Amino acid sequence: MPKYRVAVIGRTGKGAYGHGLDTVWLKCDKAEIVAVADENETGRAAAAKRLGAKNAYADYKQMLEKEKPQIVSVADRQPDCHRDMVLACAEHGASIFLEKPVSQTLQQADEMVAACEKHHVKCAIAHQTAYSPRLKVVKELIKDGKIGDVMELRGHGKEDKRGGGEDLMVLGTHTFDLMRHIAGDAKWCFARIQQGGRKAVAGDVRQGGEQIGPIVGDHIHATYGFAGIAVGSYVTHVAKDGASTRYWLEVRGTKGTIHLGYGILPVALLCEDPSGMFGAKKAPWQEITSAGLGKPETLNAKELDNGNILIVNDLIEAMEKDRAPLDGISDGRAALEMIMAVYESHRLERPVDLPLKNRKHPLAAM
Repeated sequence: MPKYRVAVIGRTGKGAYGHGLDTVWLKCDKAEIVAVADENETGRAAAAKRLGAKNAYADYKQMLEKEKPQIVSVADRQPDCHRDMVLACAEHGASIFLEKPVSQTLQQADEMVAACEKHHVKCAIAHQTAYSPRLKVVKELIKDGKIGDVMELRGHGKEDKRGGGEDLMVLGTHTFDLMRHIAGDAKWCFARIQQGGRKAVAGDVRQGGEQIGPIVGDHIHATYGFAGIAVGSYVTHVAKDGASTRYWLEVRGTKGTIHLGYGILPVALLCEDPSGMFGAKKAPWQEITSAGLGKPETLNAKELDNGNILIVNDLIEAMEKDRAPLDGISDGRAALEMIMAVYESHRLERPVDLPLKNRKHPLAAM
């Protein structure tokens, strides 16, 4: 069978090539990298050599026109150009592997979803945990009633120097995507944002790093409502102690609790104790692996390229079977919507329903 023609878009110095969204194609036996685009001359030459690409372009639109790739990695971390790049790829009939976050605003994300649907292309998002074989087991355990009815999903950001608005946008997308894979779509959000110990106001709004758009706050707390009795909470602040140690998701049910990290083979533990008092003798933690509860792990995260190889293989299968990717453009938009709901709730000082009526960036209205 002929291999899929793959092109890569990166921006050296402006988001580069994301977390391996370029080199993963070297490990995919169904794909061949035909070209790379990078506006930076030095970075472009380095990428062409690294990827074995025969052709390299300064202008990604010119690359799309001449090379006619079937798949494109929109790999740069900074989302300021994601909308334009995805629309261009879709118009040229190319499916997409897109770095997170999806875009800067819901308005941009809406356009991206519409373009992919109009041109019948697929777009997979780099939410690696969504493709984790361990997450699959976790979802099966929850479905089988191992922890009873899900009551609470509790997540934190990395809470390093980016704590608050930047943490919310850059890493919150992983947390909210994971919440959705476990509990479904959020129905409402109520949030409070602080800056320096007081309520954040319009004068506190600033531009975030990595071209993520406007942000606000150094301490954010948000609550979400899901179907049934499930509620979710998310906290991020600039931590004096324990930075980066709380970057996980706790899923508490009526019969027990699951502790879940991020990545392709994240830490995953189950405690069958409905009280939440996790005494080692009463209810010890049991490890969850891709093989099942309490079974040895047989997979290697390095061999899975931190999940990227699973994502691109699923993307190709989605193209061949005309189905949505496991974590597609609509999922990326939904995670972004949970982020924007934080700002919209704080701006309006009340709970807000999802989907949001306001598709522009809420901080623009502050």
